[in-house]
Amino acid sequence: MVFDEIYSMHWQKVFRLCMGYTNDVDIAKDLAQDTFVIVWQQLPNFRGESNIGTWIYRIASNNCLKFVEKQKRIVKTELPTQLMEEQVVSVEPQIQFLYKCIAALPETDRIIISLELDEVKQADIANIVGLSEANVRVKIHRIKEKLTQRFKENGF
Repeated sequence: MVFDEIYSMHWQKVFRLCMGYTNDVDIAKDLAQDTFVIVWQQLPNFRGESNIGTWIYRIASNNCLKFVEKQKRIVKTELPTQLMEEQVVSVEPQIQFLYKCIAALPETDRIIISLELDEVKQADIANIVGLSEANVRVKIHRIKEKLTQRFKENGF
């Protein structure tokens, strides 16, 4: 497969996965772009032992986890309220809230639900996160229950 085709097929899914980690459009775009730089560099080393999408999502997840860990180490400063309001993207409130809820989940749950929302097969999700398919199914069910509860609590 040619890199351009891979990029076209997987860009949106990788971007949504990154949004689940960051809840920030610009950072998610940067992380997705960084992911595809790695994919482009490592594509000759791809052995085809798994689906290429699974391989790419694993790279994206690792890339996002590195970002999250780096952010934990950085001392955050408060932005003025006006700057924060300017950064809010005009996305439907429910979608923004969904990304906020996903970003608040534990790391493994974020990966699982982001991949589930992108309609990645549960067997592939199990490979990516290193769990059994049965465990992934249970986790998906529990995560959906948590998200549904958060939506109900916030009037959506």
